[in-house]
Amino acid sequence: MGLMQALKGLDAFPRAEEHLLQKTKSGAFVSIFGLVIMATLFFHELTYYLSTYTVHQMEVDLKRGETLPIHINVTFPSLPCDVLSVDAIDMSGKHEVDLDTNIWKLRLNNDGQIIGTEYLSDLVEKEHAAHGHDDHKTHHEDSDHKVELHSFDKEAENLIKKVKQALANGEGCRVYGVLDVQRVAGNFHISVHGLNIFVAQMIFEGSSHVNVSHIIHDLSFGPKYPGIHNPLDGTMRILRGASGTFKYYIKIVPTEYKYISKEVLPTNQFSVTEYFSPINEFDRKWPAVYFLYDLSPITVTIREERRSFLHFITRLCAILGGTFALTGMLDRWMYRFIEAVTKPNARSFSR
Repeated sequence: MGLMQALKGLDAFPRAEEHLLQKTKSGAFVSIFGLVIMATLFFHELTYYLSTYTVHQMEVDLKRGETLPIHINVTFPSLPCDVLSVDAIDMSGKHEVDLDTNIWKLRLNNDGQIIGTEYLSDLVEKEHAAHGHDDHKTHHEDSDHKVELHSFDKEAENLIKKVKQALANGEGCRVYGVLDVQRVAGNFHISVHGLNIFVAQMIFEGSSHVNVSHIIHDLSFGPKYPGIHNPLDGTMRILRGASGTFKYYIKIVPTEYKYISKEVLPTNQFSVTEYFSPINEFDRKWPAVYFLYDLSPITVTIREERRSFLHFITRLCAILGGTFALTGMLDRWMYRFIEAVTKPNARSFSR
């Protein structure tokens, strides 16, 4: 019996007799109010526990021999697809003029609607073949060379007529696809550089008339991960007066995104600085849109994590216990206030 009495003395939740308990309307309102608060806080805390957060880490980039995917989606509302070409150059000396990557061009009317599509084959290579540029040709090939020149003249004449008609109709072009380049500093640009200089001169009557207005719908260096922001997405540059050259200086930061499931997504994020150089009528250079990129030696690892279950239980106990204690205090205050208000009235009525 002594042991049982000692155990009863440790009870932190003593029970009162049922006939000693008094239930009030104010207590019911406070109880309902407290239950609503506890339920709301419980679901908020559960959502907070189930959600993930990210942790950023930085380390030296040790990747070697990998390619860099460049996703491009750019619209040129004032240039037909027949004159646009994509050129890629990197610091290793590689100069791609006959791109084998998946690059497509969509012909657009003056309302921006698609009226045709074609695979992008670089015009530079076509014109080199048309010119028959070969330093090792012999004197006996002169007649063949004249035939090729005549063929080129016909093709150039047809191209000039076609492009002038497209310009008169207000045609534009949308260039999209993926460039796979070496993982070194370099640049790619979209321009009319693929045209023969004389053909370009006959079409535009001067470099200052080449309108390189553009809208960058998407430019990224790898797949997108949750929360990424590519600073050039949605960029619109429309020229109203003289033309010029746009240059976007891009600093690429290699990035790895690790999901909560341990899956790793290798990609890149970047920052950009923009520069515009106007062109006058006497300049020999032709307008273009350049994207000059360089890679950071530091890689960023973004890791998804979830809060521990013990952390969730601790916060839950604190929230529910605190709410219960607060509503208990509120109930006692309301009971005493109501008692203080009603008792004087009861005494005056009895008198």
